[in-house]
Amino acid sequence: MAAVAVLALALTAPTASAAGISVSTSGSTVSVTTSACPTSSGSGYGSASLLNSSQRSFADGRVVTLSGTSTGQSAVWSNVGTGTYTVTVRCANGDTAGSQAVIVSTASTPTISATASPTRGVMGGLGGATKDYGTLTFAAGGALVACGAVATVWALRRRSKPYRL
Repeated sequence: MAAVAVLALALTAPTASAAGISVSTSGSTVSVTTSACPTSSGSGYGSASLLNSSQRSFADGRVVTLSGTSTGQSAVWSNVGTGTYTVTVRCANGDTAGSQAVIVSTASTPTISATASPTRGVMGGLGGATKDYGTLTFAAGGALVACGAVATVWALRRRSKPYRL
């Protein structure tokens, strides 16, 4: 049940914090910050490990040394593939500062852009004509068709008489 709550928290926000650490993602980069690891007798602040779902121990993951100051430490992993990971921070004195699940999604989100539709819709006709012709143009076209029909009838009628060549 607790794992479901951690996974739900990781899904809803790219930044989450648990037990003294704060984990964030940006594309294929994962970073962790903490203030729970003060320097211990000059041995540094500690280290952080990025574990995938098949890795179980701290040493199996991608281990990075913490850097920063005594008031804040951080670690960064680049080129992290898509998937669910666990970030664990271990201080130099051996204490675990915290562990947090994080989901990395490197897929880019497609951009959707709306285009304006034609105000009069798509006009049909031969060749997808989009020009609107007026009444005069249609009247002239109709007159030409009528003249062609009359000429055809006249030519055919003339040929049917035997005394005309």
